This record gives sequence, C-alpha cells and structure tokens, in this order.
Amino acid sequence: MKAVLQRASRASVTVNGEVISQFQSSSDHACGLLILLGVEQGDGEADSVYLATKAAELRIFEDENGKMNLALQEAGGQVIVVSQFTLLADWKKGRRPGFTQAAAPAEGERLYQHFCQELRNKGLTVGTGVFGADMKVSLVNDGPVTILLEARQGKPV
Repeated sequence: MKAVLQRASRASVTVNGEVISQFQSSSDHACGLLILLGVEQGDGEADSVYLATKAAELRIFEDENGKMNLALQEAGGQVIVVSQFTLLADWKKGRRPGFTQAAAPAEGERLYQHFCQELRNKGLTVGTGVFGADMKVSLVNDGPVTILLEARQGKPV
C-alpha cells in the first residue's frame, strides 16, 4: 500500500462538476493533508492501520516557532483521501504503464474505506473522493511538503 501525503493550505475534490470534499485555511499556513492512496494486490487491513496511524501522527505541521513539530490533529487539521491506483504503475517496460499490481476494485475500495475509517477513529475529519470515479483534485501544497509512505504486511517498506 502506498500513500502520498501532501501538506496543504487548501484542497478539494470535484466529481461531475460538484465539489464533494474540501478544506481551506484561514491563513497561508497548512491546515490539512491531501492523501493519495494506492492499494496493491496482497495488501491487508494491517497495512491500512499502519499507514493511517503514521499519517495521523507524523509531525509535519508547524508549531508557534515555525518548526515542523505538530501532528495533524494537534494542528487542528483535516484530511482528504483520494483513491489512486496509478501510484502502483509499472513503468519499467515500454511507454505505457501497467497497473496489474493494483488490487482488484472490490478489495481496493474495501481497504480504501478501511483506511479512511482508521483516520476517523483517530478523531480526524476525513473527506473523500469517489472510488473509481473521474475526479478533479486541486490543492495548494504548503512548503511544499510531500511524503511517500509505503507498507507491506503492516510494516514500512
């Protein structure tokens, strides 16, 4: 399982012209995370628990001294999670990427929903995209701070 965390001052997801999830800071500083989540064949609930915990607890938000010292909840932030099977692209041969390592849609959606619920269980406000839909994702990356997390069998890769 792979998750790309992007610290953002604002983010939104639009489906069929309708904004379905969004957050925006009242200042220029980050107030949330946009997380792109890719579920791979063989991933399980232990992976979503591990990555959700890591995403929620990473101290990547600035404290009163401007140091990255606060976790998302401590910073009062929100999160939007977007399913992103293209994170699992195999690009090593040819010019067209392959996606055979992505989980089957039903399993991918189940683990995507599990990941989102794990974040909610940690007291976070979680917006989502629509699994399998054509989405327009917008964000203002703050910093920029972008971090790639990977887990396999509930452990970092």
